[in-house]
Amino acid sequence: MALEPSLEEQQLLADTLAREGSQMTRRELVAGALAGGGFVVAVGLLCWLRPPGSFAVPPVLVCALVMVLATRAPIDTPFGFTVPTQLAFVPLLFAMPAVLVPAAVMVTLALARLPEVIRGQVPSSRLLQAAPNSWFAVGPALVFALADTEPGQAGALLLLAALAAQFLVDFTASSLLYMIVREADLASQLREAWAVYAIDAALSGIALIVAEHVRSKPIEMLALVPVMALFSIFARERHQRLESLLELNNAYRGTALVLGDVVEADDGYTGLHCKTVVGLALAVAEELRLGAEQRRNLEFAALLHDVGKVVIPKEIINKPGKLDAEEWRIIKTHTIEGQKMLERVGGFMREVGLIVRSHHERWDGAGYPDGLLGEAIPLEARIVACCDTWNAMRTDRSYRQALAYEVALAEILKNSASQFDPRVVQALVQVVSAEERSEGTQEPHPSQLQEPQPQTHSVSLGF
Repeated sequence: MALEPSLEEQQLLADTLAREGSQMTRRELVAGALAGGGFVVAVGLLCWLRPPGSFAVPPVLVCALVMVLATRAPIDTPFGFTVPTQLAFVPLLFAMPAVLVPAAVMVTLALARLPEVIRGQVPSSRLLQAAPNSWFAVGPALVFALADTEPGQAGALLLLAALAAQFLVDFTASSLLYMIVREADLASQLREAWAVYAIDAALSGIALIVAEHVRSKPIEMLALVPVMALFSIFARERHQRLESLLELNNAYRGTALVLGDVVEADDGYTGLHCKTVVGLALAVAEELRLGAEQRRNLEFAALLHDVGKVVIPKEIINKPGKLDAEEWRIIKTHTIEGQKMLERVGGFMREVGLIVRSHHERWDGAGYPDGLLGEAIPLEARIVACCDTWNAMRTDRSYRQALAYEVALAEILKNSASQFDPRVVQALVQVVSAEERSEGTQEPHPSQLQEPQPQTHSVSLGF
């Protein structure tokens, strides 16, 4: 839950916000039913383990009211949201038998969402999330039940044990739920969870002070309302900022797609070629395990790597024969022109522009426009260069027919460590070999091909 979310976190946030106002998917319904059923069983076992006694209703109602108010300050996280319910949850443990608290929390969370359902802002199916979202209350209730002690008589160690149990049970339940519903890995959830639990831990001390008097002076619970108001302001500002960030990213994506359409309208072959290179480049990125931001930049760079050609005269672009020296000088400017166009878009498209500028650089330093060598070339540009060449060889051009799979593969391997990054070549070979096998073609495996020594020979691309 970083103040400046990474691209991966932004993608998760976008998915979370989209889910919030939509009907629950079948997977969500099944996962929610399993989590909710388990919760009901857990509550039943708690009451069997330590049958509850009587309690005063007014303190419980005040705590429930404050918990409802707390749900009005949701702080967005990549996997959902967190709310300052700890301010009401701890006093609730003191106001009624601990084994009944999980059920009270579930009812309160359902009632808190009911107005949104009535207004049509949230589908009624989302009320089923109340039980899964209440698992956090099971941990402390279990600790107090096993200790045969109510929170009001518990010492510091037992209270700390209850807090630890709350975090453990909550993280276990939510992790399993997100693994099923969103296929989220444990590492990413751990990165986000610490901030949520840090907030709960910080609020627990304040809540404990109020909890000690909640039975005799429930009105003191209202002193927590201003704190929740501050949380609400912070949460609203954060939500608006995140929405603006997501909208800006969508604007950049829309701009990139429009530019891609411009390229295709200007030259049908170039546009189709660029879109084909995108899929291949992303498959290579997956093979190389690139991060989310690198994959994003690579995707746009692959789509727009030839965007600068829109300013190149068509008689040069479509010339069937070889280019003369002056024509070659002009055609080589398309990388710089492409960068200039993307630089004007701004944002992360500036990074994409640098990749576009460098996609004709060579591993041995003999490329253009800057003569970059080896690792000095952006990795994304090295991937685009390799994938661009492969696709160019495997499609018909104005000056030659497409090369056969075996011939193109031999050319790629021959130019490894001279024109192309050897690591990228290896990843590309893995991708295209898998695709060729899936099509049922009996091609020689890359390991059976003789890979020549690195040389300065360059694959014939045209430009």
